[in-house]
Amino acid sequence: MEDKKRPTKRQMKEDEAPMEIDRGIEGRSKPDKSEAKKMKPTIPSEFRKISVPYHRFTPLKEHWMKIFTPIVEHLHLQVRFNLKSSNVEIRTCEATEDVANIQKAADFVKAFVLGFEVEDALALLRLNDLFIESFEVQDVKPLKGDHVSRAIGRLAGKGGRTKFTIENVTKTRIVIADTKIHILGSFQNIQHARRAVCNLILGSPPSKVYGQLRAVASRMSARV
Repeated sequence: MEDKKRPTKRQMKEDEAPMEIDRGIEGRSKPDKSEAKKMKPTIPSEFRKISVPYHRFTPLKEHWMKIFTPIVEHLHLQVRFNLKSSNVEIRTCEATEDVANIQKAADFVKAFVLGFEVEDALALLRLNDLFIESFEVQDVKPLKGDHVSRAIGRLAGKGGRTKFTIENVTKTRIVIADTKIHILGSFQNIQHARRAVCNLILGSPPSKVYGQLRAVASRMSARV
């Protein structure tokens, strides 16, 4: 008796392939080798847009390459500035490795639009657990007329000295835009900076705030 060979798995798969007719010739269809590639997990398409006020058009134009390069080359996203809607538009693409990158990029552009330097805003891409907190002078104390100007003057200090001191001690960055204050940093450091800013708005003299900041600095160094 002749030994019957059992069909191999490959033969079984070929036998299961459906029959097709091509130009009058019948045969079994070839397995689609591209299916394995298609089965790769794809990043869901995400889109963000950041509105740019008119007074930030010129800085955006001057620093566009510094903004464009990290978003495209490091985060593998697509970005453009829409002149009609005055929005910076960011979206994911096939090269995007992590869908969370689009939110990082949006926060980065938003920080620049609010007035932070590009180098400072880049920290949002490099470091985790960084936030931006925004509030107005009126949220701390309802002031009117010249009292608002004096409060902002106390915040900045002579030649920006007070603002720089708060930034250096609390390891944050502060932007004073008219009556709005934006603070960039970690959650705990933002709280220290905000407390100092609020005390200045409420009328505390800078010398008293400096003393409080020295105490904060000593506590922070002791933890390290």
